[in-house]
Amino acid sequence: MRILVVGGGTGGTIVANNLARRLAPEIRARKARITLLSASDQHMYQPGLLYVAFGQMMPDELYRDEASLLETGIKFHVDPVEKFELDQNRVRTKSGEVYDYDILVIATGSRTMSREVPGLQEGAETFYTEKGAVKMFKSLRNFQGGKVAIVVGVPHKCPIAPVEVTFALHDYFKMRGIRDKVEIKYHYPINRIHSIENVAIWAKPEFERMGIKYETLFNVDEVDVENKVVKSMEGSEYKFDMLVSIPEHHGMEVIEKNKLGQNGWIPTDRYQLTMDGHDNVYVVGDTTNLPVSKTGSAAHFEAEVIAENIASIVKIGTPVTEYDGKVYCFIEAGRDKATYAMFDYLNPPNLRAANKPMHWFKMSYNKMYWTTVRGLL
Repeated sequence: MRILVVGGGTGGTIVANNLARRLAPEIRARKARITLLSASDQHMYQPGLLYVAFGQMMPDELYRDEASLLETGIKFHVDPVEKFELDQNRVRTKSGEVYDYDILVIATGSRTMSREVPGLQEGAETFYTEKGAVKMFKSLRNFQGGKVAIVVGVPHKCPIAPVEVTFALHDYFKMRGIRDKVEIKYHYPINRIHSIENVAIWAKPEFERMGIKYETLFNVDEVDVENKVVKSMEGSEYKFDMLVSIPEHHGMEVIEKNKLGQNGWIPTDRYQLTMDGHDNVYVVGDTTNLPVSKTGSAAHFEAEVIAENIASIVKIGTPVTEYDGKVYCFIEAGRDKATYAMFDYLNPPNLRAANKPMHWFKMSYNKMYWTTVRGLL
């Protein structure tokens, strides 16, 4: 059984590692083979970028060599896929290699689309890349007061990020002693301050307590970089001194080019996690079009289901479990407090008051991630 995993992020790495342990006897007997293809030899802990943007982590803390995270039974190649030939059960890579498979796992992730909005890439700070997070921290260090606008594009990776960065900005300016010189205004594209209703219910009084202004139904249309004005499709505008953007995300360009899914999101069975029309193709993490958060935790839970099902197909010829939509998101509520949102397809999150122990749990998880991505937690 030839199992090919495309993408070396959280989802792809956990699938490969989990399978390598479950199928160790079959791999030794050469009845199964696991190959992982990645675009990079480095693995980034992406949630750490928010901490970089506020000077709480250094960029080099975010990386490990991908090969060091993989079980020994996995064949690993840095060779990004350029063409998916699903009807022939094969892919073609940048180097010209052809990889045949019996089962394919697509874990290619997502990308930001800031350049799609005129002026947004040039006029806004963001923390979704290492370069952007470092630049944002330097801008915050030099900021002496004025109006800070937070704008949000949808869909985006880590739905909790807009709320987290708002709390972080409040505490950062408070720590520097200039909070009274800063007006923070949060803009969100739907008619409440977060897409998850219970998160919106929890966050609204917190914003009001901190003096955070907010405007809903604000979909960014363009940014006038010279005059520092952000304008919405609905006709409103806000003049800023600093603009912080949570940009819209799409799936990776290779998915769009191969016409596997609109905007790079692959149509995925919400329970089996197989690609619509292809029972031997699994999709994990940001690459899916599922109605769940695009987060590392969603990728983690999906990856465990996929690995268990592929292993059972190899051993007994049939899958044995289903994905229930489970997501667990830490929510940093400032510099030293946090809460969490846990939910699935049937049960909405029930948020509790933010507290210090949960913050330190999150900080501990930042270190434990490297064990998690090996599929050991």
